[in-house]
Amino acid sequence: MIKLNCMTRTFYAVLVNSLTASLTNTIVWFAVTFWAYLETRSVFATSIMAGIYLATVALSGFALGSLVDHHRKKKAMMISSIGSLLLYVLAFLVYVSTPETVFKNPSSVLLWVFIILNLLGAIAGNIRTISLATLVTILVPEDKRDRANGMVGTTNGISFLVASIFSGLLIGFLGVFWMLIFAISFTLLAIIHLWTVSIPEKEIVHTHTEEGVKHIDIHGTIKVIRLIPGLFALIFFNTFNNFLGGVFMALMDAYGLSLVSVQVWGILWGVLTLGFIVGGLVVSKKGLGERPLRTLFLANIVMWTICIFFTMRSSIALLACGMFVYLCLIPVVEAAEQTIIQKMIPQERLGRVFGFAQSIEQAASPLTAFMIGPIAQFIFIPFMTTGAGVEWIGSWFGTGTDRGIALLFTVTGIIGLIVTVFAMQSYAYRNLAMNYQKAE
Repeated sequence: MIKLNCMTRTFYAVLVNSLTASLTNTIVWFAVTFWAYLETRSVFATSIMAGIYLATVALSGFALGSLVDHHRKKKAMMISSIGSLLLYVLAFLVYVSTPETVFKNPSSVLLWVFIILNLLGAIAGNIRTISLATLVTILVPEDKRDRANGMVGTTNGISFLVASIFSGLLIGFLGVFWMLIFAISFTLLAIIHLWTVSIPEKEIVHTHTEEGVKHIDIHGTIKVIRLIPGLFALIFFNTFNNFLGGVFMALMDAYGLSLVSVQVWGILWGVLTLGFIVGGLVVSKKGLGERPLRTLFLANIVMWTICIFFTMRSSIALLACGMFVYLCLIPVVEAAEQTIIQKMIPQERLGRVFGFAQSIEQAASPLTAFMIGPIAQFIFIPFMTTGAGVEWIGSWFGTGTDRGIALLFTVTGIIGLIVTVFAMQSYAYRNLAMNYQKAE
């Protein structure tokens, strides 16, 4: 009991430390994005920043997962924070040594050097994300891991919510100089605190086939995943869901701003992100049940059903209620996937598998972001403004640009629901569910 309580305290300490680092990194990237737009007034520049960020997150998962597996988790987290600290210091030096007028030119090399340094500093924090998922298996008993994953989801929600609010305030009232001072200070604080935390982790052990393997080893990771029937299908199912979910990333702001003012939308979105925290807290208290795979699919069924109906009317209340429930369910889905992987994959391979899953699943979002704009602009919006949709469904669905976007949300929900129902009937689903129940 004493040992278990000690491990639990260590998990909480690591969780708080990770929250500090995650919050700092998220604030930096949000703040730099806001600042870049205010300086350049270039939507193209901020869209390129978003694309680079998403693509880098997707591609870096392979390497970061391998780094986590080949080092003790505390060391990997230290590497993460020290890397972020050095990059933020370099960005600070670039900022203070460059005339302010240079940053107003969206084609300035120094502007993009500054942006990329901050980008890499924020992305270095992903090492912590992967490390934390693997530490759950070390610090938390198996029957409590679903709840621990729910706590991780809660901290992610808190990080996103606080960063959404304070990044704008930092830039608006203090500017980039003090934002970077904040980032450097809190990253240093996270390093000092982590130094004092003792993590009872065994030495890194590799099998005879892994001796000397220090590279990314995608082939070996794929081989391990293939040993678990249905696990690849789960990863690609979540990838497909992220592909459809990218529709919301690309078009939700445009739809919301068609209903309310930018001030109201900003406040509302801040309130809605509480859904991440609520969902994570529910999982941390109630768990996922004995069949987390079933819970994952049921949550997806509810999410896609909401997507079908929450834009049926031009109502901000309907939109807000639907989005809140949708956001509450995201931590459930994420915790379920993590719990399954933590049980099915050997500990020495967990980092690479989590990194592989992150890269594959996150790759879908930038693809959707680049594709969905033209689809909405040239197909769905004309269909509901001057096209056949006006006559076919316009009398009850409504017409105009916002109803074109709304129809795209509805179609996305229908596709997602159909795919989820079919996936639940698949051999891969039954096989993975059976193997999870059999796993010791």
